[in-house]
Amino acid sequence: MSDMPSVTQARTPARKKAQQLARHLRGEHPDYDYLKQVFRHLRAELGVEIPRAPKRLPHVPSEDEIRRYYEAVWQGQRTGDVVLIKTLLYTGARVSELVHIRLTDVDLDRCQIRINQGKGGKDRVVPFPNAFKETLALHMDRMRERGAAYLFESSWKKRYSDRGVRRLLERYAAAAGLEHNVSPHQLRHFLLTWLKKQGIDDALIQPYSGHATRKSLEIYSRLSIGEAQDEYNSVIGRFPV
Repeated sequence: MSDMPSVTQARTPARKKAQQLARHLRGEHPDYDYLKQVFRHLRAELGVEIPRAPKRLPHVPSEDEIRRYYEAVWQGQRTGDVVLIKTLLYTGARVSELVHIRLTDVDLDRCQIRINQGKGGKDRVVPFPNAFKETLALHMDRMRERGAAYLFESSWKKRYSDRGVRRLLERYAAAAGLEHNVSPHQLRHFLLTWLKKQGIDDALIQPYSGHATRKSLEIYSRLSIGEAQDEYNSVIGRFPV
């Protein structure tokens, strides 16, 4: 067995090494940005790679799980919860976008909801099916009678929080006996994956999904929400909820 010390044992303690480096740098009065650049170049010189956690594919609920989940929501007999979860399912809105939807953002005539300052600070329009219009309109009437400004508000006139929506979804997942929790993002993934399975092209999904990549922008910028909604309307009647 070798008596040579390991690489770790041979290292100068981190604090002492920092003190040694500080003696070299103190006279240059470095600021934070300069130190960041120095250590970025030092890392490159030493060939030190940044460990990255492997990306995991998100769990996308199956159609059967979505049906069981919605059945638990329906049996809960809370109309506001039904509208909230259907809004997530039909529009693919992110939870941070959902809780900021105002009543004035909903266009019942066009079956569209305006998302203001979504991810990346961008506005967009998302569709919902015509069959959902009456249920949504009744919910909006109830909210207006309470003096609400947002589509989803508590009884004491506070808009829902991200955390509150997530907890609500978790309760129904438990009631449905699902193995996985159901998050707002999983409902979004379900919709977009389901639309893909119906044969709708990415270029027609993108205008209301809120996705934008450097490669796709040139194609997507030429497509209108009208074209996207026509495709959406042509298949949404087969949606499992």
